Amino acid sequence: MSETEQNSFRKRIIKLTIKLIKMSENLDPFSIAQQQLYNACKIVGYDSDIYNALSEPERFVQIKITMKMDDGSLKTFQGFRSQYNSARGPMKGGIRWHPDESASLVKALSAWMTWKTACVDIPLGGAKGGIICNPKEMSNRELEILARSYIRQLADLIGPSIDVPAPDVYTNPQIMAWMMDEYEKIIRHHSPSVITGKPLPLGGSAGRSISTAKGGVFTIREAAKDLDFNLNGSDVVVQGYGNAGSWVAKILHDDFGCNIIAVSDSRGGIYNENGINPYEAANHKERTSTVVGLKGTKELSNEELLELECDLLIPAALENVITRENADKINCKIIAELANGPTTPDADKTLFEKGILVIPDFLCNAGGVTVSYFEMVQGYYRYFWTETEVFEALDRVMTRAYRSTVKQSKKFNTHNRMGAYIISLERVINAMRLRGWL
Repeated sequence: MSETEQNSFRKRIIKLTIKLIKMSENLDPFSIAQQQLYNACKIVGYDSDIYNALSEPERFVQIKITMKMDDGSLKTFQGFRSQYNSARGPMKGGIRWHPDESASLVKALSAWMTWKTACVDIPLGGAKGGIICNPKEMSNRELEILARSYIRQLADLIGPSIDVPAPDVYTNPQIMAWMMDEYEKIIRHHSPSVITGKPLPLGGSAGRSISTAKGGVFTIREAAKDLDFNLNGSDVVVQGYGNAGSWVAKILHDDFGCNIIAVSDSRGGIYNENGINPYEAANHKERTSTVVGLKGTKELSNEELLELECDLLIPAALENVITRENADKINCKIIAELANGPTTPDADKTLFEKGILVIPDFLCNAGGVTVSYFEMVQGYYRYFWTETEVFEALDRVMTRAYRSTVKQSKKFNTHNRMGAYIISLERVINAMRLRGWL
């Protein structure tokens, strides 16, 4: 091959590479969060200065934790805390422990938490934290050391009036109890509102463990009214049978007579067109660590599960499960996003064009942070509510937020995610202007 031919070949390869890059869908979580923000700003008419003021976190902290493991070895873990926006109040956000945790995902989740608290109109900002680890491979002693070490490194940057952590993926009330205790040791006095999602004896709130699912069900109920269809007997698919996913299946089954035809976890899914008992699925998972293998069900992949014909599809696992590649194959009336970031911007367009009603993540799964806010309030004045009182208050918040979102989406002739963004942006920007930040 001559030099001229080689140069021509190189140019063709470069052109092809550029074309492929343009054709591929960007699945980086923070890039998606920024794209959604940009789209919302464009719809409302906010200029680039406003976008730039909101497109990055106020503070992003990266920490290193080195600890002695049970076998005597030393292991170093990388942790993060993203404090996105504090204009509307103390920042709020969970802590995720996962092998695939990343700076990009933590930033994205802190952004979505900012819009989430604004969407449901509770006086908090947004934050998120994470540690790259696999807690399934760690002992209780190792988990406790990791929890306390994380708080020691961040103690000066959190607090009831600054930033309030909570449980998220692979963290739980016990881990929150260790974190709260470590913080109180440092400041030398009780501070129950520094952490939410705590055990009830240490100032937790009634109903917190099922609040994400309960809040999601309230929005599903309202969406069904809008579509004028009866939830009783409707077919439901739940992708991600963890705490939120299993509880939403149980509540829909018990309170609305829904038919749960498929559920899944990280190991795969199960299907039965005649219905799956959500309690039997949960018990089977507790015994075997997976829903796969439940008697009377057919095994299928998570990808196949998402494309099943159903009335209600509930992504309740991780991000980016509905993308450009499979959005056209989604076959349901309602998508209720209990997971954070399950749908990409490209997929949103396709779903909207298909007429599928999407209840966006930072509305649908806001029940958790709302009851966390209730827990903070209860902790401030040491008076705790009954579960009935908690859920009555949650219903009012979620219903009002859903109605406001639908109203804005119709006003701007856009999908519900942009409707929720428009509400959230207006509230955050207004607070920033009143403070003189803009």
